[in-house]
Formats: sequence, C-alpha cells, structure tokens
Amino acid sequence: MKKTLNVIKIGGNVIDNSEKLHQFLLDFTALPGDKILIHGGGKIATELATSLGVEAKMVEGRRITDIETLRIVTMVYAGLINKNMVAQLQAKGCNAVGLTGADGNIIKAVKRPVKDIDYGYVGDLDEASVSVETLDSLLRAGLVPVICAITHDGQSQLLNTNADTIASAVAVAMAKRYDTALIYCFEKRGVMRDVEDDRSLVAEIRMDEFDALKAEGVVSGGMIPKLHNAFEAIKSGVSAVYIGKADELLQINGSSFGTRLIK
Repeated sequence: MKKTLNVIKIGGNVIDNSEKLHQFLLDFTALPGDKILIHGGGKIATELATSLGVEAKMVEGRRITDIETLRIVTMVYAGLINKNMVAQLQAKGCNAVGLTGADGNIIKAVKRPVKDIDYGYVGDLDEASVSVETLDSLLRAGLVPVICAITHDGQSQLLNTNADTIASAVAVAMAKRYDTALIYCFEKRGVMRDVEDDRSLVAEIRMDEFDALKAEGVVSGGMIPKLHNAFEAIKSGVSAVYIGKADELLQINGSSFGTRLIK
C-alpha cells in the first residue's frame, strides 16, 4: 500500500499577507503525513523590480522574464521568500528544507521556445522533469521540501517557471510512489459560481463538466489553466485535486475543504 503525500501550492495573495502566511504555515505544520510545499512570489518581485527601475513586461497576463527580471525573481523567490518560509516552519517544529529546481537536480526544465512571443528565461516542464528519487529521499529522511518557482536547464541556466505547473508536475511524478493529492491554496474558498458570494462554492467538478463551466463563465481567467493542469494531473495518476482557502487547509481530511476535482 502506498503512503499518502500532499503536494500543496500556496498562492501569492497569502504570501503577501504576513498574518495569513503565519496562520497557513501553522496549519501546514499541523497537517499530518508526508508533504511538499510549492510557492511563487506574490507582489514582492514586482515591487523590487519597480524600485530598481526594471519595468514588468506582461503579455496576456504572463510575465516576460528578461535577464534583469530573472535576477530579481531568483533573489525574491529562491532567497527572501523561500528562506523566510523555511525559517518560520523551523520555528513551528516543521523540519523544512528550501529548494530551487537546481538543488539536487530536482526539477529540470526546458527554456520555452520562441513562437509568436519570446517569454525570455521561462522554463517548461515535461514528464521527465522531476527527480522522484531525490524528493523521495528527502521525505524518507524526515524533511519537508519547500520548492520555489525557479528551475534550471541542466546547462547552468536558471529559469522562471509557473508555480502551479511545478505543483502539478511534482504531484504527477510523486504519484508513482505515493497516493498523492494536489492542493491549491489561495484566498478564495474554491471555485465559486459567484466570486462575490462565499456561499456559492462549487463543491465538486467532474472532468466532463469542465467545458460547460467554462462556457457559463463560472470558470474563467487564471482559473482555466489551473483547472486544466489539475485535470491533466488526475489523468496522470494523482488521486485527487483540491482548490480551496489557505486558512481552511486543516479541513482537507474532512469533506468540507474547497472544490474537489474528480474524474
């Protein structure tokens, strides 16, 4: 019988709020069993870039990562945010280890090819990107990996990689050895029929309902790629995917946490 593993991705809106982050890390520490935490960077990278006179370049909501931006996101994601979270987890009794994809060669990416748009130093992942062996050895040693959204290409180049994509890729890879759940934590209770009404939670979404919910506008914007990644993960062996509110994480073992995505 496989051991259980929770792969949890924490959103930028929680990272940006010190009180919410403190509470989330308390709950994360209290969550039993093996776990891996994935994070991006929130607003801090954008604020630092502005203060240094580096203009943020966005195309259709996606960040263009030129060399100056790459330096900033590496400093912020892999340095300031990652090590701050690891230090807080250690203070709470969680023996965390902070990582980029380059550390232990845990996540190897490919620089996104230039088609219509040159996204710069952005990494794409495939089914061979994640080193299951290395992450498994860390978990068996009693460590909790905390992975930021910086990967590498194996040729000494660091790459900025979407944290949702990293979480999905890690969950899929680890599902070969663990009964793995993928949990996206952010500021909302889950997928809402009305984003202004917390009572309008969609408790469960089946794969065959996804297109209809997109057509209705219930699933829109940034939630579309998040759910697409989630259903791809389920197809690839992840046992369940949840999308829910960070401060309700400890309800994950009950039946009332967020939106559950199923086959």
